[in-house]
Amino acid sequence: MSKAATSGILSAVVVIAWTGVYFSKHQYPATTLTIVEELNDDYNDWNISLYSAEDGNDTTLERRDRVREMMKHAWDNYVKYAWGKNELRPITKRAHSASIFGTMPVGATILDGLDTLYIMGLQDEFKKGRDWVANELNIDSLASDVSVFEVNIRFVGGLLSCYALTGDVLFRDKAQEIADKLLPAFQTPTGIPNALVNFRTGSSKNYGWASGGSSILSEFGTLHLEFAYLSDVTGNPIYRSKVDHIRQHIRSMEKPKGLYPNYLNPKTGKWGQHHISMGALGDSFYEYLLKAWMQSNKEDNEARQMFDDAMQAVMQHMLHTSSSGLTYFAELKFDRPEHKMDHLGCFSGGLLALASKSLKNEMSDKYMDIADKITNTCHESYARSQTKLGPESFRFTGGVEARALKSSEKYYILRPEVIESYFYMYRLTKDQKYRDWGWQAVEALEKHCRVPGGYTGLKNVDTDEPLQDDVQQSFFLAETLKYLYLLYSDDTLISLDQWVFNTEAHPLPIKGVNPYYREASV
Repeated sequence: MSKAATSGILSAVVVIAWTGVYFSKHQYPATTLTIVEELNDDYNDWNISLYSAEDGNDTTLERRDRVREMMKHAWDNYVKYAWGKNELRPITKRAHSASIFGTMPVGATILDGLDTLYIMGLQDEFKKGRDWVANELNIDSLASDVSVFEVNIRFVGGLLSCYALTGDVLFRDKAQEIADKLLPAFQTPTGIPNALVNFRTGSSKNYGWASGGSSILSEFGTLHLEFAYLSDVTGNPIYRSKVDHIRQHIRSMEKPKGLYPNYLNPKTGKWGQHHISMGALGDSFYEYLLKAWMQSNKEDNEARQMFDDAMQAVMQHMLHTSSSGLTYFAELKFDRPEHKMDHLGCFSGGLLALASKSLKNEMSDKYMDIADKITNTCHESYARSQTKLGPESFRFTGGVEARALKSSEKYYILRPEVIESYFYMYRLTKDQKYRDWGWQAVEALEKHCRVPGGYTGLKNVDTDEPLQDDVQQSFFLAETLKYLYLLYSDDTLISLDQWVFNTEAHPLPIKGVNPYYREASV
């Protein structure tokens, strides 16, 4: 592998090739040295290694550069029209005030997009975002109820990723400040947190629609990576103790057929309605079981065992093959399968590939076989639409396969999960088709979603000229563009041997093997 350093750069940066963080000299010709020298004034531990991509053929480099330009287009328009607000309306060129974070300006796009800027080497943009976090971020302004889950994965996760990458304690301290505001949600009879918390009053509650006041599996089950890491970098054990308690509670519960229902009542400690899904309401719970084990340097064997047991039950009761041979995970509602799959569930291809490659056991080959088939099915959901972008959910009923049937299922909001699986599958198999499929998605995004003011979602992927929803989701910058960029980058850029991605694609270091773990000295 070629790692030729840019001439003269060694005096300006600490070259640590094994860190898994690099910027290609292909992208930063004349100004790289100046930028890095300036940034070293702020970060003595900037730790960037500059060298050419291992597989740096012209096509791959051009594709990566295009993705980087897409990120700059999305970011620059957010800066121009919605700076400091949560998200951008790229068509009307104003702030999106109806986002999940409400109207209070807490810079969701900044907190979610900062690590992508860093990884892509967009240094001036990163510094602008960092300055906003230092001088403008005020979570006390959040007077409305906010999602514990979304705040954790986007804000806490994004800030912790920036701390790991840079060593700048500002990011760690801000992450802790926000996490502390989430802690009142855990004050329930079982310690299972409520879904919503008010940062000003500390009051918390669950959604009224969630099975008699239940908490949601994918939400309370998607805290472990961030909270465990936060305890280690701050030296405060409270965060890890909260998620360990959740783990022990659900581990001790009786599972119907070994499956985890999507709802759990935090007052009674019992399961709610027996709905089970690898997509919405379930998805990232399973992801965090595997990744908690990986984050611990494979020492958290309880998490890995829970993952393998859960997947065995899911594969037995929820895995189906269509009449034409497409493999998918159906949803279960009171033991009855509903033959549809969410776009959200398409992350499972990459997850199972990661499970297969990270531990050789009796399920490894089956995991990889299903990963390949699920990723293919999700690609088909893109290929079979008019726009070549996938719907929110798709069905397998009658003669319809991998297509949305209801109008309420046909929208696309710049989601990353299919591209996420392309990224993992390429990294772990080196099959060129995943890069090609990713490029098909780029072309579709550029054709249908790019507007002068940024990127917009679509209301119907099955029309030639779809209506646009006028929302640039923060996760488009955090996840979709990051996974596309990494798809066309060398394996050492955020190496899977040293980093684990949270469910919002914020990389967190693996304990014991990654020097960027930055554990607090106690």
